[in-house]
Amino acid sequence: MNEKIRLATGEDAAAILSIYEPYILNSAITFETETISIEDFKRRMAKVQGQFPWLVYEEEGRVVGYAYASSYRERAAFAWDCECSVYIAKEAHRKGIATKLYLELLDRLKAQGYYNVYAFITYPHDSSVELHKKFGFREVGIFYKTGYKQGKWWDLIVMEKALRDFDQEPVNPLLPKADER
Repeated sequence: MNEKIRLATGEDAAAILSIYEPYILNSAITFETETISIEDFKRRMAKVQGQFPWLVYEEEGRVVGYAYASSYRERAAFAWDCECSVYIAKEAHRKGIATKLYLELLDRLKAQGYYNVYAFITYPHDSSVELHKKFGFREVGIFYKTGYKQGKWWDLIVMEKALRDFDQEPVNPLLPKADER
């Protein structure tokens, strides 16, 4: 099978949005409630990509999954922290794609100089919690009944992973590198 992980481009926006849209419309996995225009989605991607990697997983030349990091908080003291997300097309679930994307994403974030990665997971969503535990994330908190979608209140679990030791003064994270593959 021909598969590859690479940095997303603007040309991938429609394919990525087509993966994300069913999560918006048919689940509480994202607390987003309305579909996004392709123009707004491209702007969102470009903003994220100015500081963080946004990866796509291609299978036979078709994007079937993506993962990205984004800012955790805007205050300066949080500059070494980020949040991560992964989404897989329905037909590509249970193939290890999320695992492959996270391996690459976490490696890139560590190389950029980030210290902490946070995942915010709508609960219940056991498969996502287990995926994050597999990568060494640990549960650090829960926001109870924090999001209302699909006619009910949802909890949000916060999980974190340290990417490096905290034994020295940090330097500012690097910008994401272009693909060299």
